[in-house]
Amino acid sequence: MGTRANMIPIINKTYCSSSQVVLVVRRRPHVTNGGGFVVTDCNQKVIFRVDGCGILGRKDELILRDGDGDGDALLLIRRKKGGMVEALSIYKKWKGYTFDYEGSQKLVFSLKEPNSCLVRNNAMKISTEPRVSNKDWDFTIKGYFPDRDCSIIDNKGDIVAQVGVKKEVQELMASKDLYHVVVKPGIDQAFVFGVIATLDYIYGESTRC
Repeated sequence: MGTRANMIPIINKTYCSSSQVVLVVRRRPHVTNGGGFVVTDCNQKVIFRVDGCGILGRKDELILRDGDGDGDALLLIRRKKGGMVEALSIYKKWKGYTFDYEGSQKLVFSLKEPNSCLVRNNAMKISTEPRVSNKDWDFTIKGYFPDRDCSIIDNKGDIVAQVGVKKEVQELMASKDLYHVVVKPGIDQAFVFGVIATLDYIYGESTRC
């Protein structure tokens, strides 16, 4: 018998699977859909939707929605504005919040974006609430998202999610509007796509105006 996956429910345990999951991301065009992207499973069922500036009308803000029904907001992601302090810092900070039943916001993760984000060797670091480890970060980004070749790595050095493009898709679509994400067993898929939505915005893709 195989060992049971260790569940890490950062947003909600509903989004943790006991087996590996491969999900597909399709970017929405700004002209007709206001940008953002849609996440589907192998049966074309919509799992998540991400709304960015083109839909929300606000910069530095994203919403991850459930794919079912009315698309309830699962996660609000904002860039923390720090004025002169941020300008002098080597990092920009993004915060991810969930909503409780009364609509109050609860911090669940923070992502540090190097101010020189176009330098590929500068790793982005993510901390979660409650903390997964006793380090000052729980996950890091390895690779370069615009190339659709990057991974989310935990503090043990293990890959928990990986962004890629299938060879046959790469040959057909040079724009990289369609790519897949492999999420390892036990990892919160909503958290993974909250991080991917943040990367999409940082690198000026579908969620930016």
